[in-house]
Amino acid sequence: MAPRWLRSLAAAPLVIGALLAVPRPAQALVPYVLVPGNRDLEAAGLGIAQAAARLLRLGQAEDAARLAALTVQLLPQDPRGWVLLAESQLRSNQIQKAGVALARAKQLDPKNPGIWFAEGSLALRDGKPKEASGLIRQGLKLDPKNASGYFDLGNAQILMGNRTAALEAFERAATLRKDFWESINNQALVLFEQGKESEAIQRWRRVLAIKADAAEPRLALAAALNASKSGSPEAIELANTALAAEPNYVLDSYQKEQLWGDRLRSATRTLLGRAELKTAVERAQANAGASSNDDEGS
Repeated sequence: MAPRWLRSLAAAPLVIGALLAVPRPAQALVPYVLVPGNRDLEAAGLGIAQAAARLLRLGQAEDAARLAALTVQLLPQDPRGWVLLAESQLRSNQIQKAGVALARAKQLDPKNPGIWFAEGSLALRDGKPKEASGLIRQGLKLDPKNASGYFDLGNAQILMGNRTAALEAFERAATLRKDFWESINNQALVLFEQGKESEAIQRWRRVLAIKADAAEPRLALAAALNASKSGSPEAIELANTALAAEPNYVLDSYQKEQLWGDRLRSATRTLLGRAELKTAVERAQANAGASSNDDEGS
């Protein structure tokens, strides 16, 4: 609101023969308040949304969530603002608030597949793979060529123990997006648990041809190679570089969070128990939890 301004007229001049000058009454200006119209509100809301999206891309999720909250106040009927708010809240671990925002977005735009996918992702994070699977499938009915949707569906199937269905979903995702290395990586995770080590090794090599610096496939491949030939020099080298890039993979609990199965985690324990990796393992254990890369696949 603009500041108030008061203005008074100067006292009237003396009248000849008058004993006292009589001042005129003070006159105050009425404050003028600009009330924005619908177009102004929409422009402001969209501008704030763009700023929030930029912050989100820069990894500043909490700041993005605050701006997105302003967007939905200005444009409460625009589902895009609610989706942006939900994504910002998800990335800043405001899980319950994200669920509320997504529910509002779905009310406004129930045929938006992105909303169904986002709800599925939220259910996955909440440890509800069956619910997630149903939500993601609804999204895929609306957008059957969404590679990320199939990837999340595969993750849900892994958590439900449906390895064959998971593999099919990951393969579909990689077909739709040729450079989708995370999906190829997860194909290998499934294949290794199915006892198809050579196929898993081929998949991990494909991943590293696309994303050479990815820690997860490097350590997984190292474990598989060591299981095939104990003490493989390539396995030792891959494990060293993987642990240096992402120390958290030294932890069995972290491997499990990334959907590594029992067979792969067992093979990794065997690998990391080798004397050649003692220094690398101790360093990773000291640094575990201090860093976490966003580009890991599962």
